[in-house]
Amino acid sequence: MKRLILITIAALSLCSCSILSGINWNPDGLASAAGKAITAASISDEQIVELSRQTVLSLDSQNILAGNEYQNRLARLLKGIDNINGMPVNFKVYKTDEINAFACGDGSIRVYSALMDVMSDDELIAIIGHELGHVKHQDTKKALKNAYLASAARDVVGSAGSYGAMISALLGDMGEALASAQFSQAQEYRADESGFEFALERGFGPHSMENALNKLLSMSGSSSNSVVAHMFASHPQTEKRIEKMKKAAESYESRSSK
Repeated sequence: MKRLILITIAALSLCSCSILSGINWNPDGLASAAGKAITAASISDEQIVELSRQTVLSLDSQNILAGNEYQNRLARLLKGIDNINGMPVNFKVYKTDEINAFACGDGSIRVYSALMDVMSDDELIAIIGHELGHVKHQDTKKALKNAYLASAARDVVGSAGSYGAMISALLGDMGEALASAQFSQAQEYRADESGFEFALERGFGPHSMENALNKLLSMSGSSSNSVVAHMFASHPQTEKRIEKMKKAAESYESRSSK
C-alpha cells in the first residue's frame, strides 16, 4: 500500500503535463508524508487548494456553460462577494439537468442550471451560502483530502499506464468528491446555519434556507435526479434540518419584532 501511494505522489511530483504545471510540489515532503501513517495530514492545505483549482478547471472543460441569463443572475446575487478564504471568487453555471452546486476553498463557485431553474432567488442564495459554509468549516477540504488519499491508494491509480492516466483518474475522483460529497449530520447543520445567515446578509428573508430544503426534499421523492435523491435519501434527517431552520427563522422574526 505504501508503495502505491509513493508511486502516485512521485508521478504527481514529477509530471510535466500542463494540467499540473502550476503546482509547487515538494517531492521530499510528499514522500516523507507518504511514509507515515495514512491520514488526512498526508497532504498539505496548500496542495489541496491547488488540486481543487486543477479539478475545477478539469470540470469546466467537461461541462457546457449555461447562457448569459444564468451567469448574469448569479453575478447579481453574488455581487460584492470578493473571496472565499482569501481566494478571489470565480463563478460559473453549468448547463445540466442535474440539481447541484458546490464551492471550493480556491474561490470557485459552480452552480448547475437545473438548480437555478427550480429555485427562487432567496432559495438559491441560501443553497450557495450552505455550500460556502462547507468551505468555511473546512468540510470540503476534508472531503477532498479523503478523495485524494483513496485515489492514491487504489490499484487502478497505482498501476495506471502513464502519468496522464494517473492524473485523469485522480482529477476524476476529486471532481466526484466536489460534486457529490457526503457530509455528516453535524456538518450539514452547520452549513445550513451558514446558508441561513448568508441569506440574511444578502437581504433575503429568514425562511430562505428552510424553503430551499423543503423544495429539495419534495423533489427527492419524485425526481429521477440521482444527486437530489442521494443527498436527501435520509428523510428523517432532512426533516430535522428543516425543523431547525424553521425554528431559527421564527426566533429571528421574534427578535426582530421587539
